[in-house]
Amino acid sequence: MGILKNEVSRQFLAQPDTAKNQIVYKWPDQNIRKGARAIVEADHVMVFMNKGEVLGTLGPGQHKLDADEIMFLGIVIDWATDGNAYRAESYFVGTKEWTGETFGGRIDNVQDPQTGLIITLRVFGEYSMQVIDPSRLILNLTGTVDVSNNDAIGDWIDQQLLKTMRTEITRQIVRNGWPILGLSAYTPEIEQACITAANQQLAEYGMTIVRMGNFDVNLDDEDEERLKGLAKDTAYSRLAGSYQNYAAGSAMIGAGEGFSKGGGGLDGAFLGVGMGMAGNMNNQQLAQPAAPPPAPGFPGGGGGYAAAGTAAGPAVACPNCNASNAPGAKFCANCGQAMGQRQFCTNCGAEMAPGARFCGECGTPVGAPEVPAAVAPAAVPPAQDAPPAAPPQGYDPNQPPPAPPAPPPS
Repeated sequence: MGILKNEVSRQFLAQPDTAKNQIVYKWPDQNIRKGARAIVEADHVMVFMNKGEVLGTLGPGQHKLDADEIMFLGIVIDWATDGNAYRAESYFVGTKEWTGETFGGRIDNVQDPQTGLIITLRVFGEYSMQVIDPSRLILNLTGTVDVSNNDAIGDWIDQQLLKTMRTEITRQIVRNGWPILGLSAYTPEIEQACITAANQQLAEYGMTIVRMGNFDVNLDDEDEERLKGLAKDTAYSRLAGSYQNYAAGSAMIGAGEGFSKGGGGLDGAFLGVGMGMAGNMNNQQLAQPAAPPPAPGFPGGGGGYAAAGTAAGPAVACPNCNASNAPGAKFCANCGQAMGQRQFCTNCGAEMAPGARFCGECGTPVGAPEVPAAVAPAAVPPAQDAPPAAPPQGYDPNQPPPAPPAPPPS
């Protein structure tokens, strides 16, 4: 019975039902009888090889293995069988779309364009593959063996796909500035770019990736928490106006939570509030930028930064003692004389030149005692913001003062 079954099987070449899920199935007998029948399923291709070279292929259907009908078989007739058999290796290769292939792993360390954090990306997903060139698959990947487990092919494609994603996903994120949080919104673009790049690599092995499903690029739990925390702090700081304000507000919220819990941890909460407010004030003072140096041609140009609270410019001489004073000084640092005001003689009321020590009209020295108010005008300069008082009109210092009016009769 076994001999009869063997003879029948040699008369018909077909892939057994137990091997229908294999991508590559090798026919066990290399001596193919002349006139035998080859039955090829609709989703398979039969490949004939001899001495490491592909003789030809047969598509779906039933074929009579005769050199008169299949020309390439004429060169492999075995002389030891008096021309009754062909010496060739036969393979059944499935050409359907093989689905449910899974892949995943680490991609690379990528800097998030939104926050600047360095995080580690991972990818997980499924894909489907298909044989587009059975001859290249056998010659360049599987070799002349029976591939009983498709993982030998799938694992290689997984590696090629993951290698391609390390390049393409990183390139797309850097080039387009895609945020890591919410990266799933760009899944179609990533998928298409990865499929195109991967198929360029797989074409050499006669394989192609048809489509991808349940595709996800993510990051580990620790990086995700850090990224979400920083994104939250950034958003709240923007709403509060600055990070210092946000930190102070957070400390006050912590203090309120302490009150609600009956005072537990209040000391630490209030300490945090105080430190937050003090740090806020200090940071605001430190954050005030120094005034930029004046441009050439402007007052103080070329002299660098002006001292805080002073105006840039040359020194000013005191009109009273001629001492040098800082620019913008309101009173002389040497004698106390008001700066930038007109000076009048205490005797005759005439205006004196800046820096003069004696009156040019009457020769009275500067700082002499004032004459009585009835004789001469007040010599004390008015307030800085009011205009100086002028001497009385028609006043003649050479004439005696007028007599006081007589008392009324009793």
